[in-house]
Amino acid sequence: MASKVYTKKGDKGNTLVMGTRVRVPKCHPRIEAVGSIDELNSYVGMVRSFDFSETEIEVETVLKQIQNDLFTIGARLADVRNDSNKINIDVTILENSMDTMSKSLEPLKNFILPTGSQTICYCHLSRTVCRRAERNLVKLSKTDDVDADILGYINRLSDYFFVLARYLGSEYNIPETIWKK
Repeated sequence: MASKVYTKKGDKGNTLVMGTRVRVPKCHPRIEAVGSIDELNSYVGMVRSFDFSETEIEVETVLKQIQNDLFTIGARLADVRNDSNKINIDVTILENSMDTMSKSLEPLKNFILPTGSQTICYCHLSRTVCRRAERNLVKLSKTDDVDADILGYINRLSDYFFVLARYLGSEYNIPETIWKK
């Protein structure tokens, strides 16, 4: 017999922090941070669901790594027993990928609107959800320890999605829409 997904213990708006016996409101900064990382991971999954050409195969590889990294980050944030352990995520993968994609892009001289194609729009959604996750992590860091590597990774990740959106637009010959005041 399969175990049930529901426990009914959170029906009144509280949840258990892993590694403690403490129940906190579901709006607690730690729970908000974990939830926003989980939401971001879902958006990355949506970006991954689009077909990438042979020339963009590295994109799929990096996106898969990002999802694994986000799961690691979420698990780390959810379990306070792990706060003192070093997390194993590598921001240089993001930086190297951005550097590679940027080689084929024109320098950005204007603000651009988040539009183009579904794939590009989901990259921009991932970027904005990533920024919210970052804000939640910073908020959590005011009361709890948050690994500096996590903060740096999430900051760089939003940049990655911006560059990826521009790169895919370039690859698909979709012109950028310049913001006009």
